[in-house]
Amino acid sequence: MSRLATIAAGVRDGSHSAESLIEQTLADIAVRDGRYGCFTRLLSDQALRDARLIDTRIAGGEDPGPLAGVPFAVKDLYDVAGLVTTAGSVVRKNEPPALWDAEAVMRLKAAGAILVGTLNMDEFAYGFATVNAHYGTTRNPHDVERLAGGSSGGSAAAVAAGLVPLALGSDTNGSIRVPASLCGVWGIRPGDGILSSQGAFPFVERFDQIGPFTRSAADLALVHDLLAGKAPVLGRGAAPRIGRLDGWFARHAGPDALEAVETVAAHLGAGTASLPSAEAARSAAFLITAGESGAFHLNTLRSSAMEYDPAVRDRLIAGALLPAALLAKAQQFQPVFRAEVDALFEQFDILIAPATPTVAPRIEEGTILMDGKPVSARANLGLFTQPLTLAGIPVAAAPVARPGKLPIGLQFATAPGRESMLFELLLELEKDGVLAAAEVPS
Repeated sequence: MSRLATIAAGVRDGSHSAESLIEQTLADIAVRDGRYGCFTRLLSDQALRDARLIDTRIAGGEDPGPLAGVPFAVKDLYDVAGLVTTAGSVVRKNEPPALWDAEAVMRLKAAGAILVGTLNMDEFAYGFATVNAHYGTTRNPHDVERLAGGSSGGSAAAVAAGLVPLALGSDTNGSIRVPASLCGVWGIRPGDGILSSQGAFPFVERFDQIGPFTRSAADLALVHDLLAGKAPVLGRGAAPRIGRLDGWFARHAGPDALEAVETVAAHLGAGTASLPSAEAARSAAFLITAGESGAFHLNTLRSSAMEYDPAVRDRLIAGALLPAALLAKAQQFQPVFRAEVDALFEQFDILIAPATPTVAPRIEEGTILMDGKPVSARANLGLFTQPLTLAGIPVAAAPVARPGKLPIGLQFATAPGRESMLFELLLELEKDGVLAAAEVPS
């Protein structure tokens, strides 16, 4: 049974009440989150009211759902009824509060889960670091002098630290996969159109996807399917054909990333898989992100530029100034690359690659090495996630078992419609001890 299902079963059978569980969760966050900086708002009163309602329903003989009483939190770009959706920025401070919850939040609540707070992020989701000029830097629970990754760093760190067992993030260019890798937890960027992004503030709408963070493969599959509104497919088909991506995905990988890939590839007997256009895909994703996000924010920048996080403001302005012909060329490359990826999935069922080029870098350094030279971590931790974004395919980030070492994760990518095969493989690797959520040092 998954960890989330175990928590819910304990609430349903009376081993503990939802109210006591939420009280404990809120108290733990109040004591420990000052060290990590995950939360931007605690919703204590509402969470306790929702917990009492769950307990009342159970006492009346109802089953509140598969996530009964499970506490969860959301990246601060999800609509929460009655709150202003900040998207990590003070630019939106005078916007009207949301009238209702984002669809993903509603689905989790309908399954019995209880929302306890909102989580830190890079402003407007533009970054891979969760360094926010307004709400502070989220620190990696495995070493608080290191980055948690971003832009969903608050979500990944909250799950890694054990503050909540479930959090929602969003992934445009790697904003779930990068912090999942650096924080040693599980996350997934679903394939295009699988999960509803209704009520999640947009960054680059053609790329934006929402998804969960958990501490196990079973929990990841459970929440993914709940959000998708479908029952999990059980049973096992033929063994999947595994391909290890080379080229771009090996050339810029550091020793920890290469070791992680080799561990999993050797266990699976993976073959070699090539995407010759991966570097061009990364460039195209980079340009589309800059150009389309810059255009989206242009009017607000004209009136409120100085309210933006300076690092985000400068990138948005640069994007707004991109020549139209260059942006169009990048956009036209997207279906070309998708066709290349589709062709590769005729040879392989699942592709593996590093999720990040390195373990979490130190906050004070703010850089990683690329071609032997230091480059911005905030802009470049997504070196390996951005190409797969352009393909629009399901990609999970899973932590490789590395006891006593800083965590690092791999990407497991598959073709749309093969998600059940993907989850089966992740469950098997977790059972074999090859993949495992990293434990935070006490």
